[in-house]
Order: sequence, then C-alpha cells, then structure tokens
Amino acid sequence: MLSRAKKVPAAMPQKPVVFDPEASPTKTIWRLAWPQVLMMLFHFLIGFVDVWVAGRISRDVQASMGMVSQSFFIFLVVAIAVSNGSVAAISQSYGAGLIHRVQRYVGLSLQSAGVFGLLLLICGFLLLGALIRVLQVPESLLPITTYLLSVYLLVLPAYYLFIIGNAILRAQQLVLYPLYGMILVAGLNTFGDFALGLGMFGFPELGYKGLAWSTFGSVLAGGLFNVWILRRRRLLVRRSFAPWKWIRCAFPYLFRVAWPAGLMQLVWHSAYIALFSITASLPTGSVVALAGMSAGMRVESLMFLPGFAFNFTAGILVGHYLGARKPEQAKRMGYQIMGQGLVVICLLTIVLWQFLEPIAAFVAPDPEVQEEAVNYLRYNLAAMPFLLISMILGGAFTGAGATIYQTLVMGGSAWLVRIPLAFVLGHLVMGVATGIWLAMFVSMFIQALCVAYVYQFWDWQRFAMRKQR
Repeated sequence: MLSRAKKVPAAMPQKPVVFDPEASPTKTIWRLAWPQVLMMLFHFLIGFVDVWVAGRISRDVQASMGMVSQSFFIFLVVAIAVSNGSVAAISQSYGAGLIHRVQRYVGLSLQSAGVFGLLLLICGFLLLGALIRVLQVPESLLPITTYLLSVYLLVLPAYYLFIIGNAILRAQQLVLYPLYGMILVAGLNTFGDFALGLGMFGFPELGYKGLAWSTFGSVLAGGLFNVWILRRRRLLVRRSFAPWKWIRCAFPYLFRVAWPAGLMQLVWHSAYIALFSITASLPTGSVVALAGMSAGMRVESLMFLPGFAFNFTAGILVGHYLGARKPEQAKRMGYQIMGQGLVVICLLTIVLWQFLEPIAAFVAPDPEVQEEAVNYLRYNLAAMPFLLISMILGGAFTGAGATIYQTLVMGGSAWLVRIPLAFVLGHLVMGVATGIWLAMFVSMFIQALCVAYVYQFWDWQRFAMRKQR
C-alpha cells in the first residue's frame, strides 16, 4: 500500500540528485529547461520532415499525411493524460525521497501505457472505416490515407511507451534522456523518410509506405530506448510491478490527475477545430484567411517550444517541492519559472517581429496569404506572453496534480470567450479575419488573468499526495 513506501535504504539505488534546487533556483530552472527546448525542437522537426518529404513524393501523399497527423492525435490523448498523472505522482514521490514508491509508479505508468496502447490499437482497427468516413477523405486519397493510418495504429503501444517513458524520466529531473530519445527518433525518422520514402542511399523507393514504416521503426526504437534507460537507472525493476493491493490504492490518484488532462486536450483541440470552422465561413476572404491562419500557425508553433519546456520544468520542480512538504517554495518556484520564461519569450517575440514579412513569404508564396499570415502573427505574437503565463502556471498545476483547475480555466476561456467572441467580431462586427485574430488575443489575455488568479488565491496544493495512507 502507499503507506508502505519507505525512505531509501542503503541497498536500494540512491536518489539520483542531478543538482540541488536549494542552492540556485535560477541555475536549476535553466539546467532543466534547455534540454527540453531542444527536445521540443527535434519533436517539431519530425513532423516537418514528414510533411516536406511527403510533398516531394506527391501532393496526394502530402495531403494524406496532413490528415493522418491531425486525426492520429485523438489516439494519443490517453498517453498525454497518463503522462500528466505520472509527472505528478513520480515528481512528488521523488521530492519526498520515496524511491520505492517512485519505482512502483514507474511500473504502474508503463503497465498503463501497454494496456491503453493495445486497447486503442484494437479499437482503432475496428473503427478504421468509420474514422475514414468522418474525415471525409476524397476517393483518390483513400488507399494512401488508409495505409498510413493502419501503420500508425500498429505503433501505438510503442508510442505510449515513448511518451509516458519521457514523462517518467522528466519527473525525476533526468531531462537529458528524453532529449537523447527524441534525437534518436528524429534521426531514424529523417533517415527512413529519405531512404525509404525517396529511395536514397541505395534503398528501395517505397513512397508513402516508406514514410509509414519509417515512423513505425523510429517510434519503436524510442519506446525501447526509454525502457532500456529505466532498467539501466534501476527504476524499472521487479519491485516496480506491485501487487494488486497497492495498485488499487495508487491508481485512483493517477486517474484523478490524468482524466482532466486528457479532457483538456480534447476541449482545446476541439476549440481549434471550431475556430477553423468560423474562419472558413467568414462572409469574405475565407480561403485566404484559412491559408494565412495555417501559415501563421506553422511559424507560431516554433514559439511554443520554449513554452512547453518551461511548462515541463514547472511541473517537475513544483511536484518536487510539494513532495518535500515545502508548499511555499513550490509556489514561489512557479513564479520564478514564469518570470524567466517571460524574459525568454519576450526577447524571442521582439526578434521575430522584425522579420515577419520575409518569414511569411517563405511559408506562404501567395501575396494575399502572406499579408493575412502577417496579420495573424501580429495578434498572436503579441499575445504570446499571456499564453506563456497560462502554460507555465498550468505546468505547476500538473506537478501538484491539480489538472482539473487547468482544464476548467483553459477550456472555459476557449469555449466561453474565444469561440463566441471570434464569431461576433469575425462575422457580426468586422466581417473579416482580423476580428477572429483579435478574439484570440483577448481570450489569451483573459485566460492568463484567470490562471494567475487561481494560482495565487486558490488552494491548488491540496491535490498533492500525502505520505501517509
């Protein structure tokens, strides 16, 4: 049971102290953040290379790859949810020095990854035809899309091991290993895309089939790499597979943190789908607005990389301090991470602002689309500091296990502010896409205020685990 988790005895692996967060909070934050920035950069490159190589094969393959990449996200929601629960449970146990409990939560998280990955693989194949119909795939793209999605489904268990394994390692401040794993996946995927997709380096040219199996092989390698690292660090050992009596006590906390995190992903992405729909139905210039929005989002996604890195860092350190029974330091650490993250994002925004026109010209050759992409970026880059506040303090909620607050605030701001305001400004007041971009800016501002209020005045720390039964 949870109460049986004990302090580290001499015979067990010692707590892997990477550095002392008490000594220098600023140094601690940066040593955690920079590997995660690089990790997110390589994650971005995986999708970029897939789309780029697909475009070199044919526009049908590129269109199918885009549809599959977007729709496949729904199968990863559970993995993202469980990874949030793992970060909360493991980081708090790590901060409390309960290595036995850490090992057991490692085993429970990996078992959850295997079970859910296998279940979704089976469900995915059973519902494959229905999903293809929902996506309204054109007849000419059906063979390509069906094949790509089928191979992607096969790799789901490995994908779950990769995502959740990364979360387990990050929760213990072992942030270099997820970086190495992402480099491995990105490197193998890039090589496979060029070798099997385009037939380079003496390999057979398999086209879109080569892209699919390149993804399969690279993600499988990443999942196995994480399992090997966990074994090597003695975090995945025989005692990691706890008896049912312990799982029955421990799993409810993992579930209580995970389900709001999964719900938030669904709510947030469904809000983006609604936003696309509002943009597509504008009275005038809808096609240009959609193209400008898509191009602008590609550039904007690069700005998310440091945001995610600081989000992960907040989850790690806040969970660490709460596990060590230091709630005031946990709260103060969240503000320190937010302050340093704001400095970084503001500097990056100022630099990027100087080159909006040439960047837009690179991603969107059409002059009208370029102009709309610049218009989109001006509003959304101006809102980036507000979005960063939400991301970093939301990461602190994850570390504390208070994902329900994150879901309520961010989901509420999306559906109660952004979507209605986008329709009113875009369709009824301005009649152009600028109204939608303005609504996005306003919603991010309100969201940041709400997250900051909840962080300062609500008792989000009560969601942390307790040492006792």
